[in-house]
Amino acid sequence: MSETEPIPPTSSVTALRIPIIKKGEYDLWSMKMRQYIAITDHILWDIITNGNQTTTDPASPSVSAPKTSLAANARRNNEKALNILLSAIPDRHLLSFHDAVDARSLWKAIKARFGGNEASKKMQKNLLKQQFETFTIGSREELDSAYERFQHILSMLELHDATVSIEDANLKFLRSLPSVWHVVATMIRGQPGLDELDFDDLYNNLKVYEHELKGVSNSNSQNIAFLSTEVKGSWFVA
Repeated sequence: MSETEPIPPTSSVTALRIPIIKKGEYDLWSMKMRQYIAITDHILWDIITNGNQTTTDPASPSVSAPKTSLAANARRNNEKALNILLSAIPDRHLLSFHDAVDARSLWKAIKARFGGNEASKKMQKNLLKQQFETFTIGSREELDSAYERFQHILSMLELHDATVSIEDANLKFLRSLPSVWHVVATMIRGQPGLDELDFDDLYNNLKVYEHELKGVSNSNSQNIAFLSTEVKGSWFVA
């Protein structure tokens, strides 16, 4: 009777998606890409930062392997890192990077193209501030979708050294909610501790009332009054 071969562990790497670079979002993309590479193969980050050198993995037992073998491994790693970075570039921009010979030079070229200069960074910061000021939530938009859009703006503002205070972020989001949220938003704005409540916690508190609000009609004053009492009695700061 032959021995059963062990089943290899399922890797979560296949479920990950290569982050795609976008204009004005180099800093955020570089963080995501570094995380992706670290999970996929940490040796590849060495290739990107140090260039196509003959490197060895400290965890590998073959430290004394022939130089030709090490060089071949370095070339394969460079090719793998190069392909990952190329896959992160939108098709319409690929031709601009056709002359990249290694992963290190490609990373620098991506930074030069998408990172922007001081003028473009200042413009991007102003655009983000404008997006924050004009942020609105549609009457049919789900709370999850609104949260993701607003959180993205806050994250990008932070990356551009234009951090919004906790209180300003919370007030802006509450004031941007559709009219059906008026009672809940008004009650929350009147509660103490809003200037210390993390935006994620505010979102979680709002989720408590989302289901009830879907059944509340603006013309049904009895339901609104009941919900108002419910908010007063159950408000909490996580």
